[in-house]
Amino acid sequence: MAVDFCVISIGTLSRNRLWGEAAPLRTAHATTTLVTAGTRQVLVDPSLPAPALAARFNERTGRTLADVTDVFCTTLRPVHRRSIAALADAAWWVHGEELAAYRRHLEELKGSAERLDPADAEAVDDDLRLLDRFRAAPEQFDEQVTVYPMAGPSPGSAGLLLTPPTMTVVIAGDAAVTAEHVRRGQVWEGCADTEAALRTLRDCLELADVLVCGHDNVLVLPGKW
Repeated sequence: MAVDFCVISIGTLSRNRLWGEAAPLRTAHATTTLVTAGTRQVLVDPSLPAPALAARFNERTGRTLADVTDVFCTTLRPVHRRSIAALADAAWWVHGEELAAYRRHLEELKGSAERLDPADAEAVDDDLRLLDRFRAAPEQFDEQVTVYPMAGPSPGSAGLLLTPPTMTVVIAGDAAVTAEHVRRGQVWEGCADTEAALRTLRDCLELADVLVCGHDNVLVLPGKW
C-alpha cells in the first residue's frame, strides 16, 4: 500500500539565532504535513490558526479538515498543536513518553497553583483537559509509517518515518528545526537535552533521504539523490 506526504504549511521560528536575531520578530509556527496511507489521513503538527490551516489544507489537497482521520503531534509544545481543536473528529496521537512527561509538567504546575495567577491556573486546567483527548501513538500507523522516537527536543518528542519504495522520509519536528540548522549540524537552542538532540540529528542524517524540518521546508539530503 502506497504512502505519500504533502507539506501543508511551511513553519518558521519566532527568532532564528543563526540569522543574528536576539529577540522574537515573528509568530512561530511549526511545519504541518499530511501523510496519506491507505484510508488514513494523518495530519502532523496542526500549527497555524484554524481558519488559516483550513484554507491552506484545501489549497494543498482539495479537501477539508473533516477528511483528516488522525492527528500526530511531534511534541506537545503549544505551537505544534495550536489548531488541534478544529480537528475534533480525528484521533489525536502523541508519543507515549511525551504524553506522560507533559502531564507531569502540568500537574507540577497545578501543584504550585498558589504561585499562579488565575489566568495561568485556568490555562493549566485547559491543557490538562486537552491531554485527556490524546492517546499514546502506536508503533506504526501503517506498515510504511512508523513512529520514530527523537530524544532531545522535548522529553518524549517523536517524528514519523515514511518508507515508500524509492526513498526514506523523516518528518523530524524540532529534531531538525530548520534546513540551515541541519546543514550546520546544529540543533535548536530550546531543546530539553542538547546532547541527546545532537545524537538524534545525526541519526536522522544517516537514515533519511528527505527531511521535513520542524520549522522549515523539505530538505533533500546531499548525496542521497
